Amino acid sequence: MPDLKPMEPRRANGGQCHPPFPVYERLVDKMLTAHARAIVARDATVAHVLATCAGYAYSDIGTVAMIMTRLGLESNGCVCVAQTVDAMFIFSTAYLVQSRCGRLVILCYRGTEPATFANWLGDADVGADSLILDQDDATPMRVHSGFYRNVRATRRAVLDELQLALQGRSLANPQQTLSHTLEALYVTGHSLGGAMAALFALTLDGGPADRAVAERLRAVYTFGQPLVVGEPLSARAAQVAQKLFRHVRPRDPVPALPPAAWGKLAHIGHEYRCANGQWELAAAPTSQLAGMKELPRSLLALFASEKRRASVRWTIADHGPHHYIGAVRPKGRLTEFGDHEHSGS
Repeated sequence: MPDLKPMEPRRANGGQCHPPFPVYERLVDKMLTAHARAIVARDATVAHVLATCAGYAYSDIGTVAMIMTRLGLESNGCVCVAQTVDAMFIFSTAYLVQSRCGRLVILCYRGTEPATFANWLGDADVGADSLILDQDDATPMRVHSGFYRNVRATRRAVLDELQLALQGRSLANPQQTLSHTLEALYVTGHSLGGAMAALFALTLDGGPADRAVAERLRAVYTFGQPLVVGEPLSARAAQVAQKLFRHVRPRDPVPALPPAAWGKLAHIGHEYRCANGQWELAAAPTSQLAGMKELPRSLLALFASEKRRASVRWTIADHGPHHYIGAVRPKGRLTEFGDHEHSGS
């Protein structure tokens, strides 16, 4: 992919990128400072970095590492954990991007792949699985079966990687010791990936090893995330909700899915909606669709004229990860391609 060829770090000058990159100078410091205190507000830099990572999670490990290098995580260590079981609708892929110093790790889940029909069947598998989130509270909480199964498929391997980071080991080369141990963990994803990111954070209460990771969890940022949990909510869910920042474009139908006719679910966390080019905290979460009748129109709107699309309440076109990246990119900030394409915020 020559158009995405990374600006390779120069060995002669300490691993710095060629101009115009990095997009953010001292990005590790910015990510470590953000959410260091209990302030309930999204961070624009974090949102841009994580949305970009979530968007490129649909590609391969080399592209993810290169894009994160361009953003400012130079000489990062990037690993991929994946499991696919077609018959069980498991398509679970997670990337972990570790800063060169080891202080920062981004865990990013890949979302539903548009061309894979079985992915969509997994999304439709709402089911009635239960998750005990708090070991001191045995009250189970209902979760989306398909999403939860995908998280569980790779959860142990992801935690093994994070244990290496906690020990100050390189994820890309476990024999190598880094200058620091893990201090800040961010979890992110787009669409199904956002649902998996939220569920992963919810599961971090299973024992001492999980809690060590949970203590370093700074925030979860999701983009176009569908509903994942049902009531009643546990105390653990309330804790995670304080660290969950959901981003919703105004006509994206996915945050209103699955429809209530398939099983009642709820959103948790802070919902930010894009209005007039600005991201604002919503007074209430996006409502779950009552039924299926609006979905065919939202899908067909993708192929309609611009005028026709404007008249439709929902359009799946608004769900694209590239639209979320453009919408959260701060005004005047370079894109991951090194240009100044119009930003949505």
